[in-house]
Amino acid sequence: MRVPMTEYLVIDLDTERWTCRVCDGDMGDAHDSYKKGTLAYDRDPREIHQPIIDPTRYEYTFSPDPTYCRIVEYYCPGCGTQIETEYLPPGHPPTIDLLIDVDALRRQWQERGVDPEQAHIYGPGEDAQKYTALHKATGHIR
Repeated sequence: MRVPMTEYLVIDLDTERWTCRVCDGDMGDAHDSYKKGTLAYDRDPREIHQPIIDPTRYEYTFSPDPTYCRIVEYYCPGCGTQIETEYLPPGHPPTIDLLIDVDALRRQWQERGVDPEQAHIYGPGEDAQKYTALHKATGHIR
């Protein structure tokens, strides 16, 4: 049984693993943070929020100071779908935003007696599956 947890994350209750909802790529133990199984891109915040005024002339440019802030983007290692983004102070470890009681989740869905993927109709859907199939066929993703 697969339970959609976010737009791009699923917990496979049979294997107790996080998987990508687009490519079914494995992202690790569902009893732990999915972020450990992703590709993380630690970005300079000035790349995202470019200075509004000239940084050579002004100390404050309305762009985040990289000595106080960093932006970390998390991607599926299989298909490159961006799963999450967070703003953190430099040196701070990734936050744990989802920590799931897998056994309780399994019991809840067994008691409901419905397929979680049919009950949760948000997410990438058929268009993303077609897109992923096309890119796998052309070798752009594995």
